[in-house]
Amino acid sequence: MPAETRTAMSHAVFFELEDKSPEAVNALIEGAREYLSGHEGVLFFSVGARAGGYAREVNDLVFDVSLLVAFESREAHDAYQVTDRHQKFIEALKDNWKSVRVFDSFYDPEGA
Repeated sequence: MPAETRTAMSHAVFFELEDKSPEAVNALIEGAREYLSGHEGVLFFSVGARAGGYAREVNDLVFDVSLLVAFESREAHDAYQVTDRHQKFIEALKDNWKSVRVFDSFYDPEGA
């Protein structure tokens, strides 16, 4: 299926933290659950710590927490970006972010 006909959008965010303690990692995970889950148009939401024990050449080890959100459309993604809850998440937790990488892509929600 051509990319322009795929309407769902995947939003993957990888956070590298200044403070990498288990408490700081958990604070980001809990903050994401509080502020970022349950938004309109979300098909899938997941947040968690980087899996330890993987150090193959292809593994990116420069992040501490990943956030994966699938939206039903680009419009749902764009609306999410400007919600009060999303802005509160950023304001509440950004001080511990060393870097944030965002990967947005279209996909076919039917898996074809």
